[in-house]
Parts: sequence; structure tokens; C-alpha cells
Amino acid sequence: MLYGLLAFVSLILTVGSFYLYFGNQGANVLYLVLAIVFLVATVGLGGLFLSGRVNKGEDIHITE
Repeated sequence: MLYGLLAFVSLILTVGSFYLYFGNQGANVLYLVLAIVFLVATVGLGGLFLSGRVNKGEDIHITE
């Protein structure tokens, strides 16, 4: 659940960084770099969150 919460916070920071970058007509490139970093973090943490939701109780055999 922590990965999901961190992914959500990272998504909010991504949107905020893009808003600040495009709101200032690209005056500060730091906001663009932060937006890219937070976007990568969002995808990574979201992947970790979703990988924990896979049903690991059952084995899948190729013969079934």
C-alpha cells in the first residue's frame, strides 16, 4: 500500500511541476527536469504497487 501512496504523491508532484513549467512559459528548466524525474518515479512505484497485487498463491503450469 505504501508504493501506491508514494506513486500517487509522485503523480501529484509531476502534475504540479508540469504546471509550473508551462505556466511560466518555460522560464525555469528545473521544473521540467523535476517533472521528468517524478514521472519516472510514478511509473516505477506504480509498477511495484501493481506487482504486489498479482495472485502469487496459485502456480500456473504450462500443461493446464
